[in-house]
Amino acid sequence: MSETMNIEEYLAQGGVLTAPENVPARYRGELLRLMSSFVDSELAASAGFAASINYAPGIKERIAASRITLEKADHAERVLSVMADFGTDTARYETQHDWAARVGRDEDLGGTRTGGDMRLSVLHYPITGWIDAVVLNVLQGLATGVQMTELTRVSYAPLAEVFRDIAPREARHAELGLEGLERIAANDPDAARASIAYWQLRVAVGFGCLASTRYDILARFGLRHTPNETLLARWQALVTERLAAIGL
Repeated sequence: MSETMNIEEYLAQGGVLTAPENVPARYRGELLRLMSSFVDSELAASAGFAASINYAPGIKERIAASRITLEKADHAERVLSVMADFGTDTARYETQHDWAARVGRDEDLGGTRTGGDMRLSVLHYPITGWIDAVVLNVLQGLATGVQMTELTRVSYAPLAEVFRDIAPREARHAELGLEGLERIAANDPDAARASIAYWQLRVAVGFGCLASTRYDILARFGLRHTPNETLLARWQALVTERLAAIGL
């Protein structure tokens, strides 16, 4: 107990861990939960955008969707390699869920994890066309950018390094989406607004419970640094700013 408390104090003061053998049991559980959520979300997002490639109205858009599909799968693989250091069977993990599975369009999952995997709930909803794919990419891409400010600072150094490599490409995904959404806004603003209305609340749920009791535990471990409500407010302000800039 004394050793564990000393490690928690070290982590709370900004210390980092560098290898699985240095990690206390509770920390290990929370770290694996964090990594699983990211990996599952990236695999589900990749599967969703793969299905959207054929919705693309032109070659430029098809290339952008293909790039996002590829890179999200690559990001999942990179984090899964860190999980392997903790004994995760990566070959089994990659195939244990149907990453393309989706619920009905009008179902309301809230923030509930469903289907047996750890993806964000927003990634259980189906994409119904190109405008829908672009809007989801923008809103979730901006959310990922905000959440990356946390992930790149996690106290497990090998994972933080992976996230720092991933972050610029995730940011580029959002920028590609904004480029596409600007063209859509000029041609079909009503459809864009309808899709935004559908996805915005569902993406917001991904920031988690406000005043979360788990946050304090994660903060002590150096796995979180900013409360959910602060991250949500940052995302909402960013969405408002970016959408206003293209007339939405």
